[in-house]
Amino acid sequence: MSCCCEPGSYHKRLTILSGCLLAIGLAAAYFFPGHTSVPLLSELPDAAGLVFLVAAIVGGTNFVPAGFRSLFSFSLDMDLLMAFAMIAASLIGEFAEAAAIGFLFSLSELAEKYAVDRSRAALDALMALEPESAERVTPQGVEVVSVESIWKGDVVVVRPGGRVPIDGNVTKGATSIEEAAITGESIPSSKSVGDRVYAGTMNLEGYIEIRADREVSETLLSRIVQMVEEAEDRKAPSEQFVRRFARFYTPIVLILAFGIVLFPPIFLGEPLTLWFTRGLALLVIACPCALIISTPVAVISAITSASRNGVLIKGGDHLESLADIRALALDKTGTLPKGVFEVTEVIPLNGTSEADVLSVAGALEEKSGHPIAASITRCVSGAELPEVEAFESVTGLGVSGNIDGVQHMVGKPQMLPEALQQDAEALLNGRSGTAVVVANEGVVLGAIALSDVLREDVEACLASLREGQIKHITMLTGDREAIAQDMGRAAGVDSVKSELLPEGKLKAIGEMEQLFGPVAMVGDGVNDAPALAAARVGVAMGVIGSDAALETADAALMSDDLSKMPYLFRLSRLSRRVIRQNVGISILVKALLAAGAAKGVVSLAAAIVVGDIGMSLAVTANALRLARCK
Repeated sequence: MSCCCEPGSYHKRLTILSGCLLAIGLAAAYFFPGHTSVPLLSELPDAAGLVFLVAAIVGGTNFVPAGFRSLFSFSLDMDLLMAFAMIAASLIGEFAEAAAIGFLFSLSELAEKYAVDRSRAALDALMALEPESAERVTPQGVEVVSVESIWKGDVVVVRPGGRVPIDGNVTKGATSIEEAAITGESIPSSKSVGDRVYAGTMNLEGYIEIRADREVSETLLSRIVQMVEEAEDRKAPSEQFVRRFARFYTPIVLILAFGIVLFPPIFLGEPLTLWFTRGLALLVIACPCALIISTPVAVISAITSASRNGVLIKGGDHLESLADIRALALDKTGTLPKGVFEVTEVIPLNGTSEADVLSVAGALEEKSGHPIAASITRCVSGAELPEVEAFESVTGLGVSGNIDGVQHMVGKPQMLPEALQQDAEALLNGRSGTAVVVANEGVVLGAIALSDVLREDVEACLASLREGQIKHITMLTGDREAIAQDMGRAAGVDSVKSELLPEGKLKAIGEMEQLFGPVAMVGDGVNDAPALAAARVGVAMGVIGSDAALETADAALMSDDLSKMPYLFRLSRLSRRVIRQNVGISILVKALLAAGAAKGVVSLAAAIVVGDIGMSLAVTANALRLARCK
């Protein structure tokens, strides 16, 4: 509940009161015309004038003290411009104009606050995802407690339709979880015992129990919110320029306004009141409210919108840098392939059939937890496999076991007896992918070739990037040349650099920048840390659950979805376009109003309504278009 002592509420109440007094004063001046406009120091105004004067004082309370604080600290700002304009209007007897300045400038500041708050709506929605209470399991049963009282190791219940209150692992039950709040993915993820879940996600179907492994302040959702808030504090280059411009702009406008007030009356004999009023109008028009908020509202809108779509951008500086990128470096592992091996070929030898090779390999690999073993096991799913005895796994080489009393082996050639190694190596010679040999004690039975298959969306994603701003795409990998070239060819990258150590990737980034311009690097955020740091923008991919990856890069894709890269670049280009539009239209409107004020056709009230309130709302509406970028 809002409290009347809160700054925003206090400002709003004074603005409303000032507006009511202004309306009363206008009504009084209309129905009881008198000497409303008289110099304040010569005689007292009539009743309408006094009401206008009170309206100006009430409205001015919101900005006059801040304006004079800026004067005394030698950091002149827009509050000071408006304070001078309002006081000067009162001194020359333009009480209605003074009241209009007091009310309308207070109203424009409220509009500016609304603009920033509106652009932060996506972040507020993200913060609201964490439930306020949770059901904690205790020896006495289930109790409802606040989320802040959940500690690491506690077990919580999440029922269908409820939000997960804490990061942890499922200890009981199975369900589908909607993780769109974290990853931006609309397709629910199946979760069962042992699977990890995150605070803020939605339990769609089943009853589950979760053991918390983090405090509430350390959940992934909390860290995302914190990073987005920190990102909003990192100023984009265009915002830094606008703020530097405003620091010089304000004193220049003050000097120019004083010149307009003094030069014509002193040197040309013109009426002082006329040029005083025009000088005041210039002060009001020159107030750079819309110009100053034109960039931050766009940056906030873009960053919070991206976070809602599963993309973290760690600051306006990185957002703008993305628009400059012309070349892209992709790490292979975890980026282009699925990360799941598939059997592509079975090569029988010495009179053995393909079915026999798969049967032996499937029986042995069924007992292994290696990713390659899982791929072979899937390939023989449903088939009847022989029994295995004396199973043994040799780390880095393969597995072995007895089938019908005969020892069989699946793995690298080095695992086989020396007499068989030469045949095994000959069988694998020239093959570019990953392969394992299947043998028994006396003969090589054959080999199974596997490949880490390309993600389905990679080709379309790279084509989309080329249609945008990316002119060259290079794949960087530590894999062998043959494997790297096959993957690069399948993906359609422009060049491949293989067998690279971390320092090799770092060097490759430098070479790409010399040839093509600013480079973005996409990697896993851990092994590729040097290259990510060296690139103009480092993008970590698939970092959900990876603390190191979240901290490493300038931007992060929460899920393993490379197709979000075109969205990221499109958002950055649109953000830059919106920022330039906002800055350009703010300056243009101010210039037109200033020209009108110099000729006496633009009043103080019109200057505030159009130049401050109108422009503040206009740049905000333009910035909010960024939230619709999908």
